[in-house]
Amino acid sequence: MATEAVTVPVGGREMRISSPGRVLWPEPGITKLDLATYIVAVGPAFVAANGDRPVSLQRFSDGIDGDQFFSKNPPKGAPEFIRSVVVTYPSGRSHPQLVIDEPAAAVWAVQMNTVVFHPWASRAATSDFPDELRIDLDPQPGTDFDDAIPVAIELRAVLDEAGLTAFIKTSGNRGLHVFAPIQATHDFLDVRHAVIAAARELEKRMPSQVTTAWWKEERGERIFVDFNQANRDRTMAGAYSPRALAHAPVSCPIGWDELENADPTAFTILTVPDRLATVGDPWAHFTANPGTIDVLQGWWERDLAAGRGELPFPPDFPKMPGEPPRVQPSRAKKP
Repeated sequence: MATEAVTVPVGGREMRISSPGRVLWPEPGITKLDLATYIVAVGPAFVAANGDRPVSLQRFSDGIDGDQFFSKNPPKGAPEFIRSVVVTYPSGRSHPQLVIDEPAAAVWAVQMNTVVFHPWASRAATSDFPDELRIDLDPQPGTDFDDAIPVAIELRAVLDEAGLTAFIKTSGNRGLHVFAPIQATHDFLDVRHAVIAAARELEKRMPSQVTTAWWKEERGERIFVDFNQANRDRTMAGAYSPRALAHAPVSCPIGWDELENADPTAFTILTVPDRLATVGDPWAHFTANPGTIDVLQGWWERDLAAGRGELPFPPDFPKMPGEPPRVQPSRAKKP
C-alpha cells in the first residue's frame, strides 16, 4: 500500500520519494523506497559505470508486473541539476536524452518509476563515438548461464589478443556481458564491425558452443553473440542496474576469478550493497587503460577479403551498404 512521501538524503540533496511503500517486486516484497535506498548504497559505483552517458529509462507504472515503457526524453519536471544531451538516432532524428551525473539523479529517476537503466556505449560529449566495446553473450533455448561461462573466458582471450582489457558482469538474467574500454575515436558502425570480428573469431574457436547467426532458426543450442547490441541506440542494462524480474536481480560486475563459480541469482537489490561494501567494485579501474579497435578492424578487413561481409541489422534500422536481405532463411525465395 502506498504511504506518504518521504525524503531520501543523497549526496547533499534531499530527494522526494512519493508512494514509498509501493511494492515493485512482489515476490521479495521490495518497495519503491527500497529501490531508492539501493541506488544510494551503490551510488558511486553506479555513476562511475553509467554516468556521463545518454541513458534510456525503463519505467513501470505499477511494479514490474504492470505496464512498462521506455523513456528516452527527459521526463517533465526534472530538477535543475538533471542534465540532458542531444543525440542522433539511427533514423537520423535527434532528441535530448537524460544524463546521470550523480546518484541523486538516479534516485530522481526511481521517483519517476524507473527500474532498469540503459546507458549508451558513448559519453555525452562524444555521443557518436563509443568508448566501450560491448558484447552480449545470450544463451539460446537449451543452454543456460553455465554454458556461457567457458564462452566468456575464451572471449576474454580473444580480446586480449586484440589488445583489449575485458571486464565482465552478469546480465541480471541468463547471460553475460563482456565490456572493454576503448578510445572514443571510431563511430558506432566501426565498433559494430569490431564486435563482429571478435564474435567470428570466437565462433571459429568454439563452433559447437557459439553462434553469430542472426536468425533464431539457425542458432541451435548455442550461445548467441549479439553483435547488434553494438549499434547506435542499442543498450544493455547498466552495471548495478536492477532488472525487472521476479527475484529483483542486478546486472552485477564480477571479477574474472569469480566467474566459474558465479550464481547470477545471488546478485540482487538485497545483496549487492553488502557485496560492494565488502568485495569492492570489480570495475573500479575500468577506464584506466582504454585500448583501440585497430586489431579487430584488421580482422574485419581480413574476413571481408575472405567473403565474410556485413550481417543483418535490426529491422528498425535503414538498409545498410552490403547488408544481406532481411528475411529469415526459411522464408527466403529459393533461386
